[in-house]
Amino acid sequence: MSKKPISPLRQRMIDDMTARRFKEKVQKDYVRHVRTFAAFLGRSPDTATSEDLRRYQLHMAQRQVSPWTINAAIAALRFFFTVTVEKPDLVRPLRLVTEPRRTPVVLSPEEVARLLEAAPSLKYKAALSVAYGAGLRVSEVANLKVSDIDRERMTLRVEQGKGQRDRTVMLSPRLLQLLREWWKAARPQVWLFPGQNPINPVTPRQLNRAVTAAKDLAGITKRVSPHTLRHSFATHLLEQGVDIRVIQVLLGHAKLETTALYTRVAASTVRDIESPLDRLDVNLTKRTPPA
Repeated sequence: MSKKPISPLRQRMIDDMTARRFKEKVQKDYVRHVRTFAAFLGRSPDTATSEDLRRYQLHMAQRQVSPWTINAAIAALRFFFTVTVEKPDLVRPLRLVTEPRRTPVVLSPEEVARLLEAAPSLKYKAALSVAYGAGLRVSEVANLKVSDIDRERMTLRVEQGKGQRDRTVMLSPRLLQLLREWWKAARPQVWLFPGQNPINPVTPRQLNRAVTAAKDLAGITKRVSPHTLRHSFATHLLEQGVDIRVIQVLLGHAKLETTALYTRVAASTVRDIESPLDRLDVNLTKRTPPA
């Protein structure tokens, strides 16, 4: 967290989150949302009333704050008032907002190949290949360790992914060969993809920049991020006929409905469905009088 002097109230909130093993990013986001609420309130947040919280959600809605930001703020405020301040009744007026489900951007296999070939360096080619070849989140790619590679079982171990869950994902022979080339070239000791300071792993921001550079060099006009490679991994597996429940496990999704989103963009899944019209015993090409 910040090295600046902080109030006892904020420190207590940080301690509460630390005791529950919240990740540092989550802690920073929660503190930021509570700080924003305090600025709206104009006084210490622990003096807020139920009506103040209701007015704050209305304020965010009137300012057309996105549903994702509103829901994140509500989660932070619920934690603050329920756990830290121990006033759970105050947050009853807060209501989560329905978040629109957007269809993910997916690259074709040809576009993925062009993107990987255009990666700025061997390091980023290997990292982005892991994102696509194993379907990892950008934070999971960044935090991979050399010891996470299991050459005998041909798997990668993902430690403390989203939801603080460990999982095992596949390691293809081509990906293993590429990772071996990267290891021979750089000899990483702990982190598979070290940052500018080898003590730390590469950052998600650096991986985002690498994707942007590769996208531009490859002439891809779609909006692409490292997560696009994860979307493409899931969609291409679905098009290959892999069971959606297997894809759910590989992606680390807690709910099948999250994985089912990819059925909306899997071209072959839609294309291969037989229309009930085709099963009718009727000759539709027979000449029919015009209306």
